[in-house]
Amino acid sequence: MQRKLISMNIAVILAGGVGSRVGADRPKQFLEIRGRMVIERTIDAFEANANIDEIAVVINPMYIDEMESIVKRNGWKKVRRILKGGTERYMSTLSAIKAYGDMEESNMLFHDAVRPMVSQVIIDRVINALEEHDAVGVAVKVTDTIWETDDDTIKSIPNRNMLMRAQTPQAFKMRVIKEAYRIGLQDPNMCSTDDCGMVMRYMPEEKIFIVEGEEQNIKLTYKEDMPYIEMLINKQK
Repeated sequence: MQRKLISMNIAVILAGGVGSRVGADRPKQFLEIRGRMVIERTIDAFEANANIDEIAVVINPMYIDEMESIVKRNGWKKVRRILKGGTERYMSTLSAIKAYGDMEESNMLFHDAVRPMVSQVIIDRVINALEEHDAVGVAVKVTDTIWETDDDTIKSIPNRNMLMRAQTPQAFKMRVIKEAYRIGLQDPNMCSTDDCGMVMRYMPEEKIFIVEGEEQNIKLTYKEDMPYIEMLINKQK
């Protein structure tokens, strides 16, 4: 089959999680902050970016109907696909690879649905970096001293100047992330924590370029994060 040489910037919103460490009875992406769901604010950011051509949402199958209603209610023009996610995070990435895998020159931006404060600046930085690099990560510098521990004792103290905290989006040429997963799925001991990790492990020849993130690009993880995100939203008003 001839490859499609279509080049697009496709944002994949990873919303497959069903757990909630914030103490609610619904997945975190559906919680409301100042009248809008977390996932709505996340999609808003990519919908508003002039460089994004298309958006796909990967979600747990039991929430597909609800997601379709959310898309219809918001009238987003760029959300073209709602894909089934899996029980593990990497399965959600695989769902997007399956859906867009023949568009090998397209740029795929994988973003956590529960990072609603991603800025236009970060999205633009990532897309600009993809003009010269095939794999791009977003990160911020570590400011605290980090301890590596062993049995409740300090094992080592890494140089914090060499450490960064990863954020999303993580972005790749489709052909790169597709190949990384093709190789990885043949490994019976495959361990995937994120997509940059897959590329680093299974395609070590591909250098992952890092663009600067922002402290406000926080991931909603605990209930204590909710008021902080609300404060950030209030500052934007």
